[in-house]
This record gives sequence, C-alpha cells and structure tokens, in this order.
Amino acid sequence: MQKYSADLHVHTVLSPCGDLDMSPANIVEAAARKRIDILGIADHNHTKHCALIRKMAEQKGIFVLGGAEVTTREEIHCLAFFENNELLEEFQQYLETYLPLINNRPEVFGHQVVVDEEEMIVEEIGPLLISGIEQSLEQVEEKVHSLGGLFIPAHIDRPSFSLMSQLGFIPPGLKADALEISANTTAEQIIGLYPELGSYSFIGNSDAHHPAQIGKRFSRFCMKEISFDEIGKALRKAGGRGVEIVNAPLQ
Repeated sequence: MQKYSADLHVHTVLSPCGDLDMSPANIVEAAARKRIDILGIADHNHTKHCALIRKMAEQKGIFVLGGAEVTTREEIHCLAFFENNELLEEFQQYLETYLPLINNRPEVFGHQVVVDEEEMIVEEIGPLLISGIEQSLEQVEEKVHSLGGLFIPAHIDRPSFSLMSQLGFIPPGLKADALEISANTTAEQIIGLYPELGSYSFIGNSDAHHPAQIGKRFSRFCMKEISFDEIGKALRKAGGRGVEIVNAPLQ
C-alpha cells in the first residue's frame, strides 16, 4: 500500500464565493507546489471547470476527482465525484434541470465565470449557483450512485449548510461513501456523539476559496495506486485500504 495526500474540496472562480485568483492554472500550480497527489474540484452546483483542470493537472502528475458541491432542497451541501468527463456531463445536465432560475447578482454574490488555460473568460453562468436544487438529499444520493459516483455529505458539523444544521441528525442508513468534517471537530468527537457513525470513513479538506488555502487541511489515503476505483475502496475501508485526516497544512 502507498500513501497519498488529497484535498477533495476546492472551489474555482466559477463558484460565486471563489476568489478571482482561483483559475485552473493557479489551482494546479498551488497543488503541485504543495505536492498534492489527489485534488477534488467541487464548485457549487456546477462541473464545468473539472475537465480542464483534470487535463492540466495530469501534466503535473496530479489526479483530479471532478465533481460538484451540490446544495440539496434542504440546503445541505454534499460533495459528488465522478470517474470521467462523460459522467460529469450527465450529472451537469441533472444539476441544470433542477437548479432554480434565479439570476446571479455578481455585485452581491460574486462572479460565476468559466476561464480557459490562459485565464481568459470564455463564459459567465447566469443562474445563481449557490441556490438549493429542487432535489432532496436522498434524491441527490441516488442520482450520484446511479452514475457510479462518490457521495460525501460536506462539513457535517458546521452550523450552516450541513446535515446537523439542517436536519439536526444523521439519517439512519445514509448511503454515503464518507463524511466530511470541518477543523472544528474530530472523528473521535463525532463518533462519541453518534456511535452509529463509527462505520463511516471521515475526510478533512481545505474547502479552498483562495489558492493559499489549498492543502491547508487534507486527508491521507492508503491504497495500492491512485485511481477512482482505489479511492472508493479506501473510503469503504476495503482490503486494508483507508483514509485519515491530517490537520497540519501541506507546505
């Protein structure tokens, strides 16, 4: 088994809350400088930067998990990742079908732009991406898994946009591949409060909105090699694989 560093919650300039410096080029450069092995791209309710960042990151030896941070009807944030660009496109169609047509106000929420390798703006997304889509937590989970994806409720302990803030409990039998927790708590504390969660893997990520934040918090995967299949097995603790949270920042 080998150990790999992973930051699986990184926003780009496409997210209205993402800094304008979060271009694909700057993200890849920062990840390479901090020797990140696996990078998860998770813009709010959109996947359009994933393919480009995957292409650019491959040149630096970085494996990219492409996906999105979905906001459910209950306003719960969930990370969803997919194996290839074709599945990403299918999931993007799903997101666009259920995203409310509320126009973004850049002066209030921030810009939602798609840029190319040269950091030139090629598109601006009109609908506000931080809205909750018209699908429940369970419906989003079912769609992600129907496409063979990974479904991870985000920062479940936070006081907003989390399982605990919106529901007040963890749904019994939740079909999650892992649970993300913030730096405000530990896996041991969560399991102490909710012993039934002991079977889940926990991951920690930076939730980066600025290049300097990438790798500030990360997870270490123990698995045979870097692949979508191996990452899934590590999250499921299969065959001696596993994952642990590292709170010290990558330099």
